[in-house]
Amino acid sequence: MVHYGHSNQLRQAKAMGDYLIAGVHTDAEISKHKGPPVFTQEERYKMVRAIKWVDEIVEGAPYVTTLETLDKYNCDFCVHGDDITLTVDGKDTYEEVKCAGRYRECKRTQGVSTTDVVGRMLLMTKAHHSNLDNPDYQQHADNFGKGPKGHSPWTGVSQFLQTSQKIIQFASGKEPQPGDTIIYVAGAFDLFHIGHVDFLEMVYKQAERPYVIVGLHFDQEVNRYKGKNYPIMNIHERTLSVLACRYVSEVVIGAPYAVGKDLLDHFKVDLVCHGKTEVFPDKDGSDPYAEPRKRGIFKTIDSGNNLTTDDIVQRIIENRLQFEARNQKKEAKEMAVIEAMKRREQQDQKVKDLGPNFTVRH
Repeated sequence: MVHYGHSNQLRQAKAMGDYLIAGVHTDAEISKHKGPPVFTQEERYKMVRAIKWVDEIVEGAPYVTTLETLDKYNCDFCVHGDDITLTVDGKDTYEEVKCAGRYRECKRTQGVSTTDVVGRMLLMTKAHHSNLDNPDYQQHADNFGKGPKGHSPWTGVSQFLQTSQKIIQFASGKEPQPGDTIIYVAGAFDLFHIGHVDFLEMVYKQAERPYVIVGLHFDQEVNRYKGKNYPIMNIHERTLSVLACRYVSEVVIGAPYAVGKDLLDHFKVDLVCHGKTEVFPDKDGSDPYAEPRKRGIFKTIDSGNNLTTDDIVQRIIENRLQFEARNQKKEAKEMAVIEAMKRREQQDQKVKDLGPNFTVRH
């Protein structure tokens, strides 16, 4: 998947240098080392290109990063999160560049992982909207990210905690300038995916100097019109996902469902856009776009992509057994590495305890 945890990693990586190249693996490479990808390689290439901190992407990047790869693209160093990445046979994929001193690390985003997001989709409860005390969710946390022995710190389920600092880091901080066309769009933008990217790109192209504002509905509002356990990602997660997109200038967190006079006047909106998806009526049965239609500033946009969040969830459900097997296999590999690291530490400690004249062969 591509989620805001990845965006946050790319943001941190960009801050370490001047020009950021993101290498994206093929479906075949991911299937071999990890398990079935949720998005196809073409979808992932396009989604990573849309993340505002990325300057360039390498399609079909090798799973193991070598010095040859870094030199080929004229890179000084590579960056990865502080979780471990292993090949199918349990080797660290960054060993070579680490030894050469051309490796930097950034912090993983607490509370989000592909494992967790996939788990929420399979679970179909609403635990992720507010609290995690729900017994169903605990059961999921126990089953989905754990192998038979122990628990890996990298594949578990944890809760994302939003902070004002994180929003500031993701926000553009740019005010609309005179001559900008202010375009407003609203929705759930749940599990931010290629369908959303294509739509926002088309919206962005509606003007010479677009300033795109995205209104995000609160979780309860989304659940009212979408039902089931939607949204899969809560309002805080959806905020960061949308802010990471290069076509978006600003986000309204908890936008009113009806796009009314106050909102349009406050943001001095020139154009309101909506995709080809169904417009659900407001609680009182009224059209939420009545005011922009009346003003003649409403436009339906056809992005040419009809992928929906429902389609993504269907992909996951169809591959459920493969995904569960993926997570347990991944966890088992990680646990093996942790055990090896512990043994190495214990051995090193023994050497220290035995004094300077004693050596142990590893």
